[in-house]
Order: sequence, then structure tokens, then C-alpha cells
Amino acid sequence: MHALDILGDPVRRRILELLAEGERSAGDIGETVQREFGISQPAVSQHLRVLRESGFTTVRPDGVRRLYAIAPEPLENAAAWFDPFRRFWQPHLDALGTELARGRRERRLAAEHERDDAPEQDDAAQEESDPTEPQED
Repeated sequence: MHALDILGDPVRRRILELLAEGERSAGDIGETVQREFGISQPAVSQHLRVLRESGFTTVRPDGVRRLYAIAPEPLENAAAWFDPFRRFWQPHLDALGTELARGRRERRLAAEHERDDAPEQDDAAQEESDPTEPQED
């Protein structure tokens, strides 16, 4: 089965997203996927089997539990399949990165400017309402 056939299913993608956070038990995966997708435990088991048999996950016994983890090689192969197509979106992602960096820089400079101006404003406000000075009646 081609990697994109495996990754084309939203339940399997979600399982891989869960496993990207680290190793998880089949029961933990099942609870999350059943709640989010409204599918049965046997259906979750079938998706786990497809991922395991296609090499996307590894499984190891831990007492009565089965712990699943991501096997990186199939994901690397899937990513490599996309390489000829990256030219279509990479310039847009690079431009987005530049715009995000520009926005962060502008916010940082604005915050620095506000900090530089803040003591002057605070001093003026302090002078107007200094309770230690006698007030004229």
C-alpha cells in the first residue's frame, strides 16, 4: 500500500498525530479516537493494524498493554515523495515566514518604544498627584 493511501485516512492521520507526542498505549489511542470520530474499538484496532503492517508504527508489549510508537522511515519516504512538488508551496511558506518575522520585529520595536516612553509618562503622572506635596486649597 502506498504511503499516501495510509495517510489519506483521517483516523490514521490522527493516530499518527497522537503518536508524534510520544509512545502511547492502544487503549489510550482507542479512547481518544473513539471519542473524536465516534467509531468502535474494533475499528480503531483495524486502523492500528494497518499502521503497524505498513510500517508506520511499531508496537511493543508492556505487561498486558501494547505500546505504539511512530516508525520514522515510512514518514520520511512520504516526505521524499513530496520533494518534486515543494517548489509550488515553498516560496509561499518562505514569504509567510518573512512576514511573520517582520510582524514580530515590529511588535518588539513597538514594545521597546513604549518602555522607553513609559518612565517619562509615569514621572509626569507622579508629579501631578504626589501626596507628599502640600496642596493649595
